[in-house]
Amino acid sequence: MKLTNNTILITGGTSVIGRALAEALHDCGNRVIICGRRQSLLDEITASRPGMTGLALDINDASALRRLATELRARFLTLNVLIANAGISRPEDITSDGWDGTDAQAMIETNILGVLRITAVLLPMLKGRPDATIMVTSSNLAFIPRANYPTYCASKAFLHSWLQSLRHQLKRLPIEVLELAPPLVQTELTGAEQAVNPRALPLSDYIAEVMQRLARRDHPRGEVLVERDIARRWAERDGKYDAIFATLNPD
Repeated sequence: MKLTNNTILITGGTSVIGRALAEALHDCGNRVIICGRRQSLLDEITASRPGMTGLALDINDASALRRLATELRARFLTLNVLIANAGISRPEDITSDGWDGTDAQAMIETNILGVLRITAVLLPMLKGRPDATIMVTSSNLAFIPRANYPTYCASKAFLHSWLQSLRHQLKRLPIEVLELAPPLVQTELTGAEQAVNPRALPLSDYIAEVMQRLARRDHPRGEVLVERDIARRWAERDGKYDAIFATLNPD
């Protein structure tokens, strides 16, 4: 993925990682379109970033996706990069009598089907563009799960596998397929405590390392992993899976 002179659409562009990535790419001289559910928040973000566009989108709404495709074809024919970043995370206690799978269904709808839907909508446009890229945000938890977030972790493991297949199917087309798999970053994805967790990587440090690796094209197998990701990514190969799983999931 080249870092300048792109037209980039980012879903989940009002969230912490999505917004920070959008701003970093905008600062590199790209035309950036951010998508989120709240137009007021999109307007607030884009007001401080001349040239950035905010388009309201519910990733789970088929009619909204069709409207987005129509608008993009009318206004952004140079679109060549999709960053599918929208996602939600909720803890689940499956042993609880109150667990009914509702939260699990919501995460599957957004984290899995949302990525598939936006890819299906934009892939026809990207096929004809130079330097086209699809980058999807999964998670370091795709490799070793936190057991109290079972569906969230499984949804990211799905994306990891699906992206390998997508990359293989698109190998004869000029479309790069990248997987962004963040470690624990200081965001509020799992709650306010995560934003101040000293074990979490500061957001600015994470984005800076991601941008450096993209600039160097340092993403073997299409996986954009920062240094903190490496041990978990290769834990099973290195015989460390059980130890890291136990650390993540103490009794």
